[in-house]
Amino acid sequence: MSVAVAHQVRSTGRAALREAAREAVFRNTHLAVIHVAESIDQDVTEAYRAGISDEIERALGTPDLGDLRWELHLAAGGSDVAQTILGLARKVGAELLVIGGRRRSPVGKALMGSHTQKIILGARVPVLVMMPED
Repeated sequence: MSVAVAHQVRSTGRAALREAAREAVFRNTHLAVIHVAESIDQDVTEAYRAGISDEIERALGTPDLGDLRWELHLAAGGSDVAQTILGLARKVGAELLVIGGRRRSPVGKALMGSHTQKIILGARVPVLVMMPED
């Protein structure tokens, strides 16, 4: 079992990553970091993975996390990012899925849809939604 987090390189993703790391330490399990990009060019995959890994290391660089074990799962999401995240969470055996959320107006939700809503409704495990601190 693991704690999975849907990672984004922005404030919502950092808030989710930090909380997921705390949950993984609390549950004495490893952290599966799921990062979904629109598309991934095979020629630059390793450089992209290294850049994302560096971002994760910076975000997790706090002493209170001890010897947290984590691994990065990189995927191309295509048109359905939510389903990609849910599929990877199942694949890694997540017991908890942590995602970042943001406030949007009712009109914004109606016009654009919501990955967060799709994940919450489609998850087979508890979902923790973290709002950005700033």
